[in-house]
Amino acid sequence: MAKVQSLEEKFWRAMLYFASLMVIAFLIVPILIVVPLSFSGGSALRYPLEGLSLRWYGEILWTPVWQASLINSIIVASLTTIASTVLGTMAAIGLSNLKLRLSRAVYGMLLLPMVVPLIITALGIYFAFAYMGLLGSYLGLVTAHTLLAAPFVLVTVHASLQRFDWALMQAGASLGGRPVRVFLEVMLPLILPGVASGAAFAFVISFDEVVVALFIASPTTKTMPIQLFSNLKFQLTPAIVAASCIMIAISLFFAVLAEVLLPYLRRRRIKR
Repeated sequence: MAKVQSLEEKFWRAMLYFASLMVIAFLIVPILIVVPLSFSGGSALRYPLEGLSLRWYGEILWTPVWQASLINSIIVASLTTIASTVLGTMAAIGLSNLKLRLSRAVYGMLLLPMVVPLIITALGIYFAFAYMGLLGSYLGLVTAHTLLAAPFVLVTVHASLQRFDWALMQAGASLGGRPVRVFLEVMLPLILPGVASGAAFAFVISFDEVVVALFIASPTTKTMPIQLFSNLKFQLTPAIVAASCIMIAISLFFAVLAEVLLPYLRRRRIKR
């Protein structure tokens, strides 16, 4: 009987692994098929490749239109990361000090940008920013992306605060520390893994976002996803694939960076 159960467990475990591999393949294989096209020496998206070349990456990095859109994306994503990390962390700390029922209600409201369909959010932001005169500006684009990215920071920091001992803050205050100093020297080192992972999420979300940016950006603030979307409609070349690969590489870099930093930050927190 024990052997039968063991065989049954192995069977279902194997089926689980197989299903997981199929899902991973479903997500990754299309990307792996497209990536080689970015190294094509020809001007058409087709196999077999017409030689190997880096000309399309050179076009992305050195053509003024693509170069400007890449710089805009990096600037907007960096500013969005800073703003959303600060706001999301402050919101998480504030929620931790509210009563349970009230904190749940406020927490749900703050997560609405993650739940509401993006096109609805984009329309709302468009009409609001048109009234405030923020359309076509860096401020408007950063503000909109912060609205989308801050909930992700809120979730990660709020999870880190669930294990935080608030008596440490009281101890720091009783020793004469000002609130800002106590936060920087006591709380922040302990919740830093959540803050770092939230910041990584915020950068990737802002860097890859296109729907809201289409409603807000102007020709001078056009981001890389918008330029990619425009070329998909009017000029289908391997440059589009090269731009996509660059965006994927940057997103993966921050995702891997977060995964590498989190164990280090946890070990540092334990040593403290």
